[in-house]
Amino acid sequence: MNSNITIFIVEDDPDINEILEDNLWREGYRLRTFTNGEKALDAIMKTPPDLIILDLNLPGMSGLEICKYIRNNEITADIPVIMLTARSEEIDKIIGFEVGADDYMTKPFSPRELLARIRVHLRRSKKLKFDEFEHGPLRVNFATHEVMLEGTPVNLTPIQFKLLKTLIQAEGKALSRQQLLERVWGEDYYGDPRTVDVHITRLRDKLGDAGKFIITVKGVGYRWHSG
Repeated sequence: MNSNITIFIVEDDPDINEILEDNLWREGYRLRTFTNGEKALDAIMKTPPDLIILDLNLPGMSGLEICKYIRNNEITADIPVIMLTARSEEIDKIIGFEVGADDYMTKPFSPRELLARIRVHLRRSKKLKFDEFEHGPLRVNFATHEVMLEGTPVNLTPIQFKLLKTLIQAEGKALSRQQLLERVWGEDYYGDPRTVDVHITRLRDKLGDAGKFIITVKGVGYRWHSG
């Protein structure tokens, strides 16, 4: 049933790997296991998986570094990432989410709960891979970069389109201005985060009534109203 879904396990603890491999194999997933961060990242970029289970502390490159790198690459930006770590402090979870982790589980964990979370994130990821998105009067074709508002084409700049796509694919999660800068303009861009505000204003104007779906989150940034 799941034989066409590939999951990468990036974890250097052999006991944890054995638990993960045993449970995921029984669910029918295709697996690749890595114990080194640099080797894992190289494989992710060459053959992107459907989901990544990522340890925070790894030799070669940390899980945080890996997550930040793949989130800033257009090819891998939408891969679901579940952070797996022995740490339980709130600040570690916040940092994990800041660099783009979709979920966070602390060791020891329940394999049954992990499997349930994997299924949830795979369903969301599959939905986001559809070429078209429709919300109210707005229709967006991610493949052709066409945007329609009540059947009328909307002419967006490449930056505006990427900004819209990034907000939509965050599925209601608030993104900070810095996160938007890194995902839309690239991690090497060092402009003023307020640049995002200017582009959001222009994007809202072009979207007309659909501009209300871009919600300002005070003290944080912006999110797409997915309800």
